[in-house]
Amino acid sequence: MNRRQFINRAFLGITGMGLLSGLYAWQIEPFRLEFVQMPMPIKNLPKALVGKTLMQISDLHVGNRFNHQYIIDSFTKAKAYQPDFVVYTGDYISLHQDQVQWDKLSAVLNNAVTGKIATIGILGNHDYGKNWAQPEIAGTIAKMLAEKNIQVLRNNNTEAAGLHFIGFDDYWGMNFQPEKAMSSFDPAKATIVLCHNPDVCDLQVWGDYNSWILSGHTHGGQVKPPFLPPLILPVKNKLYAAGKYALSNHRTLYINRALGHLWQVRFNVRPEITIFTLQQA
Repeated sequence: MNRRQFINRAFLGITGMGLLSGLYAWQIEPFRLEFVQMPMPIKNLPKALVGKTLMQISDLHVGNRFNHQYIIDSFTKAKAYQPDFVVYTGDYISLHQDQVQWDKLSAVLNNAVTGKIATIGILGNHDYGKNWAQPEIAGTIAKMLAEKNIQVLRNNNTEAAGLHFIGFDDYWGMNFQPEKAMSSFDPAKATIVLCHNPDVCDLQVWGDYNSWILSGHTHGGQVKPPFLPPLILPVKNKLYAAGKYALSNHRTLYINRALGHLWQVRFNVRPEITIFTLQQA
């Protein structure tokens, strides 16, 4: 093989690898759902809840940017785990030409995963419509969730079987009142905070809170070159990409990589549903 032949074959090889990688990132990885399982030790957890499971589902992004049947099929797989608690951490929709695809969202929510003990949700920035400034859209989504037995927390709290949940409304939305939400925190109770945007973890709103915070929003960046950080993260604190983080005052943050996609492309960041097994801390 002469030098020109070598260069030509190398060029064709690199081009072919690039095309295959692009095809994988577009048509394969966005639908390679991973069920991530991990323990969740919680202070003051009632003995009756030890070993129970809590499933986190985040960022469905129902719209016109990918086939919503993928979300329905993922829900079918998730139901096989028979979770005791299910929490949804925001961004149920993506706008398409400034319009919400209500029929598709309704079809998805008709198949929603629910917990044997409780099902709880919060809203994300996309649930506030264009420029996060359409509270009527957020209200409609909250109503649709409630109709499917998903209790929506908007700067308030609830309790189920001795496990307390505090839910923040979205940081970028029009109803963000974290002080109101945290006013219900009792350090003697087992508590989990649901907060769509992990940047809130750096605000001075937490007081003595010392338990888990479940977030989404980042999608893990959706594209992460090997050995490098994600190319794009929609957060101020670029350390907040995906997974588990130990924060100050014994807080633990978990960022879900999202089930849906803002755009149908993922590389080295598979979509995720998380299943936590409850333990006493």
